[in-house]
Amino acid sequence: MENRSAERPAAVVLLSGGLDSMVAAGHAREAGFRLFALTIDYNQRHRRELSSASAIAGELGADRHVVLPLDLRQFGGSALTDDIDVPASGVGDEIPVTYVPARNLVFLSLTLAWAEAVGARDIFIGVNALDYSGYPDCRPEFIAGFTDLANLATKAGVEGRGFTIHAPLQFMSKAEIASEAFRLGLDPALSWSCYDPQPGDLACGVCDSCRLRKQGFAQAGRVDPIRYAD
Repeated sequence: MENRSAERPAAVVLLSGGLDSMVAAGHAREAGFRLFALTIDYNQRHRRELSSASAIAGELGADRHVVLPLDLRQFGGSALTDDIDVPASGVGDEIPVTYVPARNLVFLSLTLAWAEAVGARDIFIGVNALDYSGYPDCRPEFIAGFTDLANLATKAGVEGRGFTIHAPLQFMSKAEIASEAFRLGLDPALSWSCYDPQPGDLACGVCDSCRLRKQGFAQAGRVDPIRYAD
């Protein structure tokens, strides 16, 4: 039998296990790409999302799912990689301590390396510039700048077989993202957003990420299947 799967173009998806990365991966599948899912195990506080990433990769039928170890606790500098309390006061105006220094720059560089290795020219990432915590590496300027860098720093780019960085959620609200999950036929229960997981597989409900997620589902008129400690 002819292998039609191999005829479809490949895309590498940066899959954290969160709602946004799941929906971004859903967009890649909807666009007809074969999925190669990359999850970075950076020894983060919210390691619960790693099992979510595996479940999502399986649900989406990824050709391959790589969980790459990278111990950013060796650097610290964030509430997610250091002995710093995760704030529970809500989203403020300043970049919060949950920002991991240069995380998306590092992660996209690794995603780019794998994409070039497997012959993919498309990369999907679930960054969002509206309902987010003010992280500089979620801005459109960053995605545009990294795209330019990717095509300067790779053999494929230099030879004219450049890369496209897809950020399909870039200008969506969290409510729109929650609605997209259902439109794409995805199960939000597979995803995990909480920065400070509680015993009993409960999300804390008060960190920035939980607040944004709960607000998004409420505004979308959808039931969030995640269980919260609060």
